Amino acid sequence: MQKLFTQNYLVNKFTSYILATAFLFIAILMGISIGTVSVPVFDILNIIGAEVFRFPPNEQINPMHSNIVMNIRLPRVLLAGLVGASLAIAGAAFQGLLRNPLADPYTLGVSSGASVGAVVTLFFGVSIPFVGMFTLPVLSILFAFLTIIIVLIFARRIDRGMKVETIILTGIIFSSFLGAFISLMIALTGDELRQIIGWLLGSVSMRGWDYIYIILPFFLVGTIILLLNGRELNAMSFGEERAQHIGVDVHKRKMMILIAGSILTGAAVAVSGTIGFVGLVIPHLTRLIWGPDHRHLLPLSILTGSGFLILADLVARTIISPTELPIGVITAIIGAPTFAIILMKRRNKGRG
Repeated sequence: MQKLFTQNYLVNKFTSYILATAFLFIAILMGISIGTVSVPVFDILNIIGAEVFRFPPNEQINPMHSNIVMNIRLPRVLLAGLVGASLAIAGAAFQGLLRNPLADPYTLGVSSGASVGAVVTLFFGVSIPFVGMFTLPVLSILFAFLTIIIVLIFARRIDRGMKVETIILTGIIFSSFLGAFISLMIALTGDELRQIIGWLLGSVSMRGWDYIYIILPFFLVGTIILLLNGRELNAMSFGEERAQHIGVDVHKRKMMILIAGSILTGAAVAVSGTIGFVGLVIPHLTRLIWGPDHRHLLPLSILTGSGFLILADLVARTIISPTELPIGVITAIIGAPTFAIILMKRRNKGRG
């Protein structure tokens, strides 16, 4: 009986990875194919095969299509995917750590802290020696981590028991305060006003390959740290005391998860601006569909969050073409009602 249960569990998890990967693959193809100029899927595969994997090129491919795919749409789609994956896995980790579906980089103030770091960098034209183009993500990550630490310290002073509700409310307070600080900097800004406001609204437009090179190392580091802590997140999701009883170094693991989440959030905000609801809704939907086991929830959130933001960006640039909407507007329009429905269903289930 146990063997049959294990086999069914493995089959279900394998199926979930297949479905999530297929969703991401379809989203990537749609993101590259659809636009002002439509590129056939077969041409996309030929172009990527020739340019990336050095397969023999197809002489019938339109050179204009090659330029569109390799220099405009592929980097944009990949950047949207990396940002979505970063926010989704960070949100899943924060929700597991704090045992609350309302926890995410946005509600905890991490996104706002990262935004302050990025705005300060843009406002003052900061450039750290030997860091170069990585100055923006490094300062965003630093401010994101400082924000979550200050939020936790402040929450502990208010409530020694560090209740989740207290942490989230403290995060919302700091998020509002930092938002006001950003507004003050915008009011004092001159020529950079359009650049900063456009960046704050959230976008992956006209970023190019350089931005992928900026986010990729931070994405890999943050993701690896979180994936290595999947079992510990499972233990801590039942409470810190119980996790300590089974041998988890709660303080060490908590700091690692907070640092990794800050790295992912800071890097994502640095390259795309503030994009809400991805880290809130995607992990919750993934948990409802495929279960709460963080060993699988984290990688599945990566795949689902990546595909979701690629499709959101596709909608943002095509729904009123040729004008583009900020991607943050689309995620909010989709995310807010979705999360409201989820909360209503949870409430009704609790009553039942």
